[in-house]
Amino acid sequence: MRTLSRRELVTTGAALTVAAAAPMESRAAAAKRQRQLFALDAITIPILGDERSFPVRRIYCVGRNYAAHAIERGSDPTREAPFFFQKPTDAVQNVPLDGIADHPYPSMTKDYQHEVELVAALHSGGADVRVEDALSHVHGYALGLDMTRRDLQNAMAMEKRPWEIGKSFDHAAVLGPIHPAARVGHLQRGRISLAVNGKIRQDSDLSKMIWNVAEQISQLSKAFELKAGDIIYSGTPENVGAVVKGDVLLCKIDGLNDMSIRIV
Repeated sequence: MRTLSRRELVTTGAALTVAAAAPMESRAAAAKRQRQLFALDAITIPILGDERSFPVRRIYCVGRNYAAHAIERGSDPTREAPFFFQKPTDAVQNVPLDGIADHPYPSMTKDYQHEVELVAALHSGGADVRVEDALSHVHGYALGLDMTRRDLQNAMAMEKRPWEIGKSFDHAAVLGPIHPAARVGHLQRGRISLAVNGKIRQDSDLSKMIWNVAEQISQLSKAFELKAGDIIYSGTPENVGAVVKGDVLLCKIDGLNDMSIRIV
């Protein structure tokens, strides 16, 4: 066997170094080529008692999850499997604790309605989550309003078309701050209410949900792999109704801070 000279060893080592570096340089070049065209703002929700905020990945909503509301919407209130829909992440409107936030009346509707709801925020997830494990994925809870262009929703439903236009628009997902479950516990009962200009309209109890939060998470995870950053609007009680510009809405759930908006 011929022994390599020092010059040959140096030359061979340099070639190997270049070859090893080439993939790294290619990855860096590829990363440079894949830089985003423009930046998008992150959608987050404040967390009470925490300097960090909650980044939102997806917004899921449960339809007709209180028997009385199902009846007023012309549905059978029996405990059939729940159905879900989504809102775009950037539909979030954060409402601070103090004062009343202005909420814009949207375009294209003459029947703009309120739906007060409990919202669960997930810090983890998975597929096929068991009911008994579901609440371990909940970071906390918030007050929410699923604002709805009811006339557009109804028109699409009559034509058997998707009704995102009635549910999924700018500012349609109104939210108070997240209250960590470590502080408030897991909310399974307690009064939920909404008043318009001081007059109570919606008034029920969380225990009247057809599917509770743990069951919602389990059912939803059969259709979608849930992940950290997902939030779930858990359904609204009966007596949803229309609002007009100038109306002030006050939302309450036992154990959470109140939330209020003014329609402008």
